[in-house]
Amino acid sequence: MRPLSGTAAGSAASSPSVRRVGQVSFWYADHGLPQQYRPHLPGETTADVAIIGAGFTGLWTAYYLRKAAPELRVVVIEKEFAGFGASGRNGGWCMGTFSWDHERYAQTQGRALVLEMVKALESAVPEIARVCAAEGIDADLRETEELVLATNPSQLQRLQEEIEYRNHWGDGHRVRLLSEDEVRQRVNVPNTLGAATVSGMLRVQPAKLVRGLAEAVEGAGAEIYEGTEVLRYGPSAVTTAHGIVRAPIILRATEGFTATLPGHRRDWVPLNSAQIATVPLPPEAWAEIGWEGHELIGDLANGYCYCQRTREGRITVGSRGVPYRFGSSMDDNGSPDPVTIERLQAILKQHFPVAANYPIDHAWCGVVGVPRDWCASVGLDRETGLGWAGGYVGEGVSTSNIAGQTLADLALGRETVLTGLPWVNRRLQRWEPEPLRWLGINAMYGLLSAADRHERKLTTPATRLAKLGNWITGR
Repeated sequence: MRPLSGTAAGSAASSPSVRRVGQVSFWYADHGLPQQYRPHLPGETTADVAIIGAGFTGLWTAYYLRKAAPELRVVVIEKEFAGFGASGRNGGWCMGTFSWDHERYAQTQGRALVLEMVKALESAVPEIARVCAAEGIDADLRETEELVLATNPSQLQRLQEEIEYRNHWGDGHRVRLLSEDEVRQRVNVPNTLGAATVSGMLRVQPAKLVRGLAEAVEGAGAEIYEGTEVLRYGPSAVTTAHGIVRAPIILRATEGFTATLPGHRRDWVPLNSAQIATVPLPPEAWAEIGWEGHELIGDLANGYCYCQRTREGRITVGSRGVPYRFGSSMDDNGSPDPVTIERLQAILKQHFPVAANYPIDHAWCGVVGVPRDWCASVGLDRETGLGWAGGYVGEGVSTSNIAGQTLADLALGRETVLTGLPWVNRRLQRWEPEPLRWLGINAMYGLLSAADRHERKLTTPATRLAKLGNWITGR
């Protein structure tokens, strides 16, 4: 094993109010960064299944493959270390919800199969909890609900529309509307007019989950090679900086990093999301905030936020960062820009004013993979043996589990309920070349920000601004 490289702190000097910037994520500061890579690929080798990427998708796939067929040689290839990407940087929301456009899937596969997919996604949450218990993975799991806040009349209108939509698409049984008073019994967020709860969720510490899953995958007999950059791949072969892996089935599980692979720059764009974490708050602050249920808190702003109360009493706040870097380029080891950090601090102050009196301990960012139609997919081409999964648009903690189960079934040639779901082998639409996608994506976020400013100031829906922003990119 060789020392881990690329773990230096980000540009903390540019954000003097934040103790740590970058260094992958706060979750690794909490859990501890791996001090060494696992061994890199030792040279040319063969496998039954080769998986590119050791995040949640790749690891779940390897886990279920080995559990179903322990005779298979399954090799996982990772450029950095297992969990380096979004799997170790996300907001820790394990939701089990269908968060894309239901109608787009129904247009090609019909409503009944979309309802089956809603059920399948919901089942991922208890399945993840089951595996953690079976494998002894301590990931700070806590059963809880999502609490979706409406803090102005426009958001309250969208909240009511969202509940109707969920009722229509099969998960209304998980949703309950709360009045302003009922919300305040749970958490003290200023200007809240109402909220909805969505049941059946888990709060997780994502770095603990992905690192524990990697150990479980190795325990099941799969091989993980870290520090092994994939230079190119095609039918039957993955060419890396340390040799070639030959396999009849090759599965791409690179999600937000897909654009770094040759030939895939326009498949899914890497959109940036960023977070901050406070220091642990004292009891008097929590007495004012409440939040004893540890709900996963978000709002219905057009540029939404996502918040968690952590195991040790911190608040994490996430939202979009610099949303898109020209040419589908990546962040620098999880370091967000100062403007993004200030935006997140403003959200913290807006929703939890007392928490804004305490220091910000960490700020970090990462990318999520976004398809042109904003719809996740999983698939395998039987002729070439090439498969993929991703495009979760930020909903990957639970979705990746179902994707991993589905990829395993496809690789094994099984016909199951999962392989018949409407996201399987969904046709890919490519993003426009530069500079069109940079202009379009940043125009979308500019319009959504303008819509939120309008709604905060005038308390009337900025429907046209938001619709135009979403229309530009097909959101």
